[in-house]
Amino acid sequence: MKKYLLIILLVVSFSPAGVYADIYKYIDKDGVLHFTNVLTKTDSEMNFFVDGSLGRDRNFYTTSKFDSIIRKAASKFGVDFSLVKAVIKVESDFNPRAVSRKGATGLMQIMPFNFKSFYVADPFDPVDNIMGGTYYLGKLIRKYKNKLPMALAAYNAGPTRVDAHQDIPPFRETQRYVQKVMTAYNIYKRSI
Repeated sequence: MKKYLLIILLVVSFSPAGVYADIYKYIDKDGVLHFTNVLTKTDSEMNFFVDGSLGRDRNFYTTSKFDSIIRKAASKFGVDFSLVKAVIKVESDFNPRAVSRKGATGLMQIMPFNFKSFYVADPFDPVDNIMGGTYYLGKLIRKYKNKLPMALAAYNAGPTRVDAHQDIPPFRETQRYVQKVMTAYNIYKRSI
């Protein structure tokens, strides 16, 4: 009996599910990111559940096709390379031909009414799209005083909605978007 118990413990210990622990993270009212293995909730905290699934995506780390363009855009507009890459991962999964149901286009999913103001001539051209999306992301980061969750929420839901709530809007899509991008961002930051 002890032999079987030992075998079961070894299998569980070395299985992929055993490698990815559940981690909860939240961003406090000052925009500081916290990680914990204990789920907590207060009025001033928003909890996000991270199950490691982004990191298990086999294409997650190997997608470097657009890295040189991302580096140029990140440098030009003062945005962290890993953050731009995380936005692209979540927005389009690195598909330059992606078009959303709402009409958002390209790698950074730029809406057609923003092409001109973001200086995007061809939304399907990776250079145009990444430059335009990073330009806008940089503006949002400065507007929200480097509070990345707020800037990301504005990138997803629009700054009008973020300003109206003075926080990440209570929309499930936007909250999940911020969670996914922040998770990808932290993974990319650690892998550089």
